[in-house]
Amino acid sequence: MKKHILVISGDGIGQEVTQWGKATLDQIAKNYGHEFIFDEALMGHAAIEVTGNPLPDETLEKAQKSDAILFGAIGHAMYDNDPSLKVRPEQGLLKIRKELGLYANLRPILLFDELLEASSIKSHILKGTDILFFRELTGDVYFGEKSRSEDRNTASDLMIYHKYEVERIAHKAFQAAQQRSKKLCSVDKANVLESSRLWRETVQEIAKQYPEVTTTHMFIDNAAMQLIKDPKQFDVVLTANLFGDILTDEASQIAGSMGMLASASVGDGVGFYEPIHGSAHDIAGKNLANPLASILSAALMLEISFGLKEEAKTLVNAVDQALKEGFRTKDIADQNTEATKVLGTQEMGNKVLGLINVKN
Repeated sequence: MKKHILVISGDGIGQEVTQWGKATLDQIAKNYGHEFIFDEALMGHAAIEVTGNPLPDETLEKAQKSDAILFGAIGHAMYDNDPSLKVRPEQGLLKIRKELGLYANLRPILLFDELLEASSIKSHILKGTDILFFRELTGDVYFGEKSRSEDRNTASDLMIYHKYEVERIAHKAFQAAQQRSKKLCSVDKANVLESSRLWRETVQEIAKQYPEVTTTHMFIDNAAMQLIKDPKQFDVVLTANLFGDILTDEASQIAGSMGMLASASVGDGVGFYEPIHGSAHDIAGKNLANPLASILSAALMLEISFGLKEEAKTLVNAVDQALKEGFRTKDIADQNTEATKVLGTQEMGNKVLGLINVKN
């Protein structure tokens, strides 16, 4: 198999972790006889510094011509501390999602037993959790009309959905549920929001086409509580952009750290694969970042965009084996266990790379 992969490292620790996602993909290609051709491009703060544009035209053109995209992270503290800045890194991410039609964000909550104690939640509540989130990605308040009064004292963001936007991601979620435990929970705020009432009505209509899937509905506030109280009750979770953003960050505590969570943004064309942890400039350049989410994002790319399930499993097994052998990065280390071997970004990346060749 010959594939063109665009690597956009982005900002902060994105530049440190993405090299390991790329390195593991390269090793998989060598082991299985594939040809992965890599190219690179700028986005986010790094792109603003060079071009003044968070998504340069060259980057978008390369993205449109690639078979898949491996992404790192975007963001910088200077923008967080000055909300008045007109050009911001996140604008690049939102635009590429829109331009590539990446309307479905898949976030698997993959729980490794070796990390049960890394979470702040009790291990007996977590054990056995396996959730796949479907977050709608190109609608909602992120893309609705925004306004600010002349005196700067009033602001508004339009929360908007069209029926077709709900339909297309609902179909993807139901199709996934059919291949899993045949359970789907749709999360909204239909008791208050008109956009959520449209969401629920549409999901109820789509559900009739998948009678073998048990469909439930839950308000976002209850879902946030239930996710911590009893995460094993969930299998496939379908929700809107804003709610999905919040719930999946909350769910990172189930996996032990944001540094363990991969994601795939897909539509009907090129796929976009990234860890969910953000740019984390406070630890950038210190060899502290966890590269495992980038490696697991590479595994998602292999499975979803390229259909290489065995190769994807090989990557996941290598990560699992590294954890079984007691290797951890700082964010997932149990400081009370002497057996834990804490590694830096580079060392953990090399450890997983070496284990790709091991039969697990």
